[in-house]
Amino acid sequence: MAEALFRDLVKDREDFEVASAGVGAMPGQPASHQTADIIADLGLDMADFTSSPLTADLVSAATHIFALAGHHADIIEEDYPEAADKTYLVTEFAADDKIRGADISDPIGMGRRAYEQTLNMLQKSLPSLLAYIDQTTSRTPQAPQS
Repeated sequence: MAEALFRDLVKDREDFEVASAGVGAMPGQPASHQTADIIADLGLDMADFTSSPLTADLVSAATHIFALAGHHADIIEEDYPEAADKTYLVTEFAADDKIRGADISDPIGMGRRAYEQTLNMLQKSLPSLLAYIDQTTSRTPQAPQS
């Protein structure tokens, strides 16, 4: 869900490459039908989505890594200590004080209301996350040094 929402948020920006991976993900799994339904309600499509485990190559290539829950961030930092300075919670920069720094629960198996709560937290968090990336990342090409 987070990947689809963030892709939509940056769809007109060529300076972004978006990927998602899980610390315990089984490779090749489609999005749950509840997630696909929630995303479809927004006019988005997850038909091509398949799950991927987090790998050293993905960590190395990433400029920013966003975890949905603190224990995910802890696992990332334990398995990939070099990623500690670029790993954050999705809610870390949320403008809403009530969710800033909170874990986003995995709604799997918990019914539509849980998926809607996850969607709500992501929709409140992702714009601030994008603003953080824009404020802290130089996107201006550097002139060659001679």
